[in-house]
Amino acid sequence: MNKSKKILLIISGGIAAYKILDLVKSLVTQNFEIKTILTKTAEKFITPLSVSSLSKNKIYQNKFEIGEEIEMDHIALSRWADLILIAPATANIISNIANGFSHDFVNTIILASDKKVFLAPAMNVKMWKNPATKKNVETIIKRNFSIIGPSTGLLACGEFGEGKMADINEIETTIKNYFSTKNIKLKAIVTAGPTREYIDPVRYLTNESSGLQGYHIAKKMNECGIDTKLIIGPTQIHIDDNIKIKRVISANDMFEAVKESLPVDIAVCTAAVADFKMQKNKTKIKKENFNLNLTLKPNIDILNFVSNHNKYRPKLVIGFAAETDNLIDNAKIKLKQKRCDWIIVNDITNRTIGFNSNNNEVSIIKKNNSIEKITKREKAEVASILVHKIIKNFSKNENKSIN
Repeated sequence: MNKSKKILLIISGGIAAYKILDLVKSLVTQNFEIKTILTKTAEKFITPLSVSSLSKNKIYQNKFEIGEEIEMDHIALSRWADLILIAPATANIISNIANGFSHDFVNTIILASDKKVFLAPAMNVKMWKNPATKKNVETIIKRNFSIIGPSTGLLACGEFGEGKMADINEIETTIKNYFSTKNIKLKAIVTAGPTREYIDPVRYLTNESSGLQGYHIAKKMNECGIDTKLIIGPTQIHIDDNIKIKRVISANDMFEAVKESLPVDIAVCTAAVADFKMQKNKTKIKKENFNLNLTLKPNIDILNFVSNHNKYRPKLVIGFAAETDNLIDNAKIKLKQKRCDWIIVNDITNRTIGFNSNNNEVSIIKKNNSIEKITKREKAEVASILVHKIIKNFSKNENKSIN
């Protein structure tokens, strides 16, 4: 990463502020240049000296200084930065940004900036789920701000829930992904969630997939500038307004949506597409029909179709495999049969990961037989790591085939 990559880091109040010191240290060692603004409340958790020692740069306070404002620091800093990161981002600072306030140094900088802004929220679960906060978050997302996290876990207040600041590794990887795609124009589709194959007007065959892992991959791709469309089956996930989305029901619906979306550079097929379908009965089948027989026939294999497309095969095709046993062997078989570039496999017998969980643990198997494991962590962080690997692969192979 070049020295020219400049980050304006705004640290607001919250117990999570101390974690940012590790982020500063790591980014500086990778030749990022960092200037920092500490809010008054943030200074109760970390000191200006600790931040300046790690960043090797001046620390600004969240107030206008007459001597410094002769140089118009609020304008100069907004122009100096290549990216602005607010971490932790409190409910208060999110509210100020959403409403366009300019009563202090930080908010004036945000209003004056034309650079990408990332926020890593950290707050009590009730504050995060409060309708006012949700509305504020939706407002800033529509204005092209990006939200990293929050994650779910034990909060500083002792309560458990969503509101914990995203892991430092996820924040760092998200930032690096953004810079890595600045000069690479890529287009992608991500399939996610289950499909439904109806037996009659009220009953259907489906599976346990929530679509969460695919959503996070699409979100991370979108954040770093990859033109991404999410094609997702029936799910309860709230999808950010700035993500291109096509909602589908059946496997055939998803197949048609994928066909319409080609050509792309990257196809990530996380969806748990139903393998079989049947002729839908026009009326509800009565339970008295004890001799019910269902005649199943295979659905179209979307991953196989994409991998073997003669005209519009993406440069990188990634499939997912949910397995109960012999994970690596079964994934290798699928990799070869489907002719995709990578297969990502997870163990669905482990109920703490995968289906209906915020966490995942996966192994990435490539055509060259290399195997990389991503140990158990939140799906958002898994997505950040996967997207980082995708970008790295394209950076090394812009004019080569993907392995």
